[in-house]
Amino acid sequence: MNAAPYPVVRLRPKAEARALRHGFPWVYSDELVTDRRTRALAPGTLAVLEDAERRPLGLVAVNPASKIIARMLDRDVGAVIDREWFARRLERAQALRTQLFDAPFYRLSHAEADGLPGVVIDRFGAAVVIQPNAAWAEAHLDTLAQAVSDVTGAEVLVKNGTGRARGLEGLAEETVALRGTLDGPVPVPMNGATYMADLLGGQKTGLFYDQRPNHAFAARLAPGARVLDVFSHVGGFALAALAGGAERALSVDASAPALELATQGATAMGAADRFATRRGDAFDVMAALAEEGETFDVVICDPPAFAPNRAALEAGLRAYERVARMAAKLVAPGGYLVLCSCSHAADLTRFRAASARGIGKAGRRGQIIHTGFAGPDHPVLPQLAESGYLKAVFFRLTE
Repeated sequence: MNAAPYPVVRLRPKAEARALRHGFPWVYSDELVTDRRTRALAPGTLAVLEDAERRPLGLVAVNPASKIIARMLDRDVGAVIDREWFARRLERAQALRTQLFDAPFYRLSHAEADGLPGVVIDRFGAAVVIQPNAAWAEAHLDTLAQAVSDVTGAEVLVKNGTGRARGLEGLAEETVALRGTLDGPVPVPMNGATYMADLLGGQKTGLFYDQRPNHAFAARLAPGARVLDVFSHVGGFALAALAGGAERALSVDASAPALELATQGATAMGAADRFATRRGDAFDVMAALAEEGETFDVVICDPPAFAPNRAALEAGLRAYERVARMAAKLVAPGGYLVLCSCSHAADLTRFRAASARGIGKAGRRGQIIHTGFAGPDHPVLPQLAESGYLKAVFFRLTE
């Protein structure tokens, strides 16, 4: 029985309802009965999901244009998705973060893992960036933004409507201030370093909080070291290393604006004299550094997702192997190599194997001393492997 004024959508007879009952949050397009009525639903429409025997499973958001045709919002089919509903989930998410961090700089919502499917929210002190990466979140953005404001007290709210996920949902790209104004990049204190986050023009939400614990571990290797940070963005590992006592750090990235923000961060933390940048394609720059005979005590490579999906997995693994091979040649004897992947399609075992092959092909040998993942403000939904995407493998090269 439909307990609320929502349309009803139904699983196909052979679809697996058990996974949904046990917490899996998605229904794929080939699992749902897509008759003319279902196909006519506007992207983001709320509906009651039933199994093939017409037993209710929960309240979902439907997008007939997406491969993920339905996202579970609430087990209560009579739930009302209003400001109070959003506020309850945001308050629960914020309670975890305030227990973990002593300053309001963190990921506030990690989408499905925080009960807000497709909704990424990063907090930067008095400013908050919302990424509505699913059609239902776009449709409810005003209500969501009000709840974010009420819960956080944020003076500035930014909608960052960019990225691959929105394209898969059929959503247009748009980045705009929803309320308040920004005078420039926002300084973000993290691991003793200062990062400059461009909330309106930067990549993603302006800063990657997920690497925070891996930055901290790398900083433990940094005292007195020469550090190379490849695919540096706004100076992630390099600035953490400087805060940890590195002798000097070099950031490499293809983006001039990102490197400028990294330089501003180094200046803000009083480390500009120990910091340098080099703009260019990461592979070209690593090749040039090798030709110049440069070596570093700590080399970190944190590339973009080379394997964003299964179709790209094999090519992505070859790219990770190439990164490892080129980077290993730049590590001084007894030094450290940190290799990262944010590709959920490349699991830890396959990524680690590709990295080890690359190190071996460079004529180097080593030991793994640490494996890191995303910080606790990026919780993992156990039923959804995609929510645990980040890997960072720390090697000590012994030969």
